[in-house]
Amino acid sequence: MISAEAITCRATSVSSSRVVERLYPDILTQKAHLALSKPVIDVGFFTTDIDATLGFWRNEFGLACEPPVHFNEVLTQYRHAFGNSIIKINTSDDPLANTPTGYRSLLLYSAEYGVQRDLTDPDGNVIKVIPDATAETPYLGLEIAVAHAPTQARFYADVLGYTQAHDDQYCCGTSPIVLTEDPGAANAGHWIGPGLRYFTMHVMRVDDCFEQVVRGGATVGEAPYSIGEIARISFVRDPHDNWIEIAQRAELAGPW
Repeated sequence: MISAEAITCRATSVSSSRVVERLYPDILTQKAHLALSKPVIDVGFFTTDIDATLGFWRNEFGLACEPPVHFNEVLTQYRHAFGNSIIKINTSDDPLANTPTGYRSLLLYSAEYGVQRDLTDPDGNVIKVIPDATAETPYLGLEIAVAHAPTQARFYADVLGYTQAHDDQYCCGTSPIVLTEDPGAANAGHWIGPGLRYFTMHVMRVDDCFEQVVRGGATVGEAPYSIGEIARISFVRDPHDNWIEIAQRAELAGPW
């Protein structure tokens, strides 16, 4: 069982890179190219039943989505704020290939939750609701299963600079990522596919971060590109081919 007591990373309120620098100087200075503009991750799902999925998040958690954003010609994103993170629900005009993903469950923590419970969304994704009486702000994390945990752990620590909280837990900023070894876990397919497909780390300088992370051993997913003036994004893949979005959002880190 995953419990809040086992997690030492904690999300807190941020509104700008200056606030991040004041509250989290150790995060911003660990390595220049890994400087975060927001010390929490976002997560990305894809669904083929958008009405049912939006209803799930609205009815179970009271989350309303922002106006949808269309990008990459055939994709649409529905963004839900959970604490300081964003739960991104995506759809595609093209059929989704049913390929594996290592991201096994989304972890939601809040002081308002009375008991721990596991839910499934309309697509069968596992959402673990976990009480945390110490949390001033709700926060989220991920559970990932990979065939070889030591390789994944080295990647998180050495390439992405994540802090190890426990033997099986790493923190991107203050967001927990729980690592499980499953020898039968297949390498992940493309980030555009059904289910929980990727998470987003927000950085101050996306091009520099992408270049240095790839040089450190990450596999290129998609080189940096701009979505208007809203954000500049890129993707890398971990040793088990799971997708990680590295993004520079203008409202957090300024222009690129």
